[in-house]
Amino acid sequence: MSDLIEIMAAQFSRLDPLPAGLPPLLTKLAGIRAIVFDIYGTLFISGSGDISLADEQDRDAVMLAVLEESGFTWSRGTEAISAVFLEKIKESHAVARASGIDFPEVEIRQIWRELLLCEGFRNASDEAIEALAVRYETRVNPVWPMPGLETTLDDLRSRRLQFGIISNAQFYTPLLFQHFLGQLPPGLGFADQLCVWSYCERIGKPSQRLFDIAVEKLASCGLKPCEVLYVGNDMRNDMVPAAAAGLRTALFAGDARSLRLRGHSADALPVDIVLTELGQLLECLGD
Repeated sequence: MSDLIEIMAAQFSRLDPLPAGLPPLLTKLAGIRAIVFDIYGTLFISGSGDISLADEQDRDAVMLAVLEESGFTWSRGTEAISAVFLEKIKESHAVARASGIDFPEVEIRQIWRELLLCEGFRNASDEAIEALAVRYETRVNPVWPMPGLETTLDDLRSRRLQFGIISNAQFYTPLLFQHFLGQLPPGLGFADQLCVWSYCERIGKPSQRLFDIAVEKLASCGLKPCEVLYVGNDMRNDMVPAAAAGLRTALFAGDARSLRLRGHSADALPVDIVLTELGQLLECLGD
């Protein structure tokens, strides 16, 4: 893990949020016992606006560079490496959809391994593949903690509130917390039983199933959906399925890069609150 953190440290530099132009909508919410967060665009500023999987930009130069840094080569000449990479993702999605999964998620280490197999690298170590994946992700999707992140988590712990995660993510996503805040999510107070990671379930947002899994976990902890507030930056991926699962909803509109209204009117958003800073969350929690 330390090697992966060093790769992150070498690549990341400060990002500041861009005003999204949406005013906050703050009101007291009674009876909230737990907070569940999205990650990219909510807890962390995301340079690309979200986790970078399956982005169709031309990223051949980046992919070739990280392969070389990781000790691999690409000898297919004019065949675009990004096209092969995307095709592997599409193949994985097709298999999952055939089994009934509406919004499949890949395990990105497996995608990189399949890409390397195209070049005959059959014995690449798990460590080499993880380093390759992190080198790529940190270049195409630089991240930085959202202002107020550490203080907000401190305040939630001081109030003895439970908190968790429902997020599109990959194996390297929890390492962001280690890199920036010094501990993995459990050490910061995120309850394992309240965390749902897309790459672990092999289901991605906006699948309702991901939120239904979260509700099942909440119930095992004695929490009703109406006692849980979900914080996310995307109306389709976050707010709509969270509300359908019975959770209270907080739209995070703190960064123009990642705010996704998805055609909803900014004047009549179907959410409980709108946050433009993470610290505003504490103002909305009743005693």
